[in-house]
Amino acid sequence: MKLARFSAEDSKLHRYGLVTDEGIKPLSTGPFEEPICTGHEIYAISEVQLLAPCSPTKIVAVGLNYRDHAAELGMELPDEPLIFLKPPSSIIGPGDTIKLPAMSSQVDYEAELAVIIGKRCKNISTNEAERYILGYTCLNDVTARDLQRKDVQFTRSKSFDTFCPIGPWIETELNPSNLRIKSILNGDIRQNSNTNQLIYNPYELVSFISNIMTLEPGDIIATGTPVGVGKLSSGDEIVVSIENIGELKNMVK
Repeated sequence: MKLARFSAEDSKLHRYGLVTDEGIKPLSTGPFEEPICTGHEIYAISEVQLLAPCSPTKIVAVGLNYRDHAAELGMELPDEPLIFLKPPSSIIGPGDTIKLPAMSSQVDYEAELAVIIGKRCKNISTNEAERYILGYTCLNDVTARDLQRKDVQFTRSKSFDTFCPIGPWIETELNPSNLRIKSILNGDIRQNSNTNQLIYNPYELVSFISNIMTLEPGDIIATGTPVGVGKLSSGDEIVVSIENIGELKNMVK
């Protein structure tokens, strides 16, 4: 089941809907409830604006979590997940524009699988984690790489407005263990890996993070990026594509 958040020309409201082969069927319920369609109303995807599919209290991101990326950097695998935070103000949706900040000369794309939390959780085990996950979507952990090197801390480099594109929708029926993940820059594949390269899988990450902080419905865990990150320039089109989820496409300005 694919859950989308959208707005349509005939309404200024942000609504949730089920994405089907016919189009988007609006829901009278929220994303964390049993889905109930409003009736026979249906929109074609081309008729709506897809929005970021959730409104989190926090975005918890994971650094150095792909074996191929660690090998690329010549770094040892971490003994435990390396986590940092991105602010919710960095979120944009499908089709929105990534804006390059004046204070950075190297802004990179990072294709990632994002976990969307479905139920409040704290101190849960890895075996319990799946029941607290609503689903998965595509995320681009946009990073001012020069500022990351300069600051050592990640906050500034990861936190600019527009630095967290996410979408196009949440796939709720998915096994995250063996998915092709790509970034495509101006039509050229730049990252091409698989989630079987993850050092810590989504269930391990949800458990680990929940033992540090309470996770709320709608919170996002960005699970890390594979080998092949690179620079964005004004005028670029960057796509994050994940098997069985879809494509997240954004322009750069």
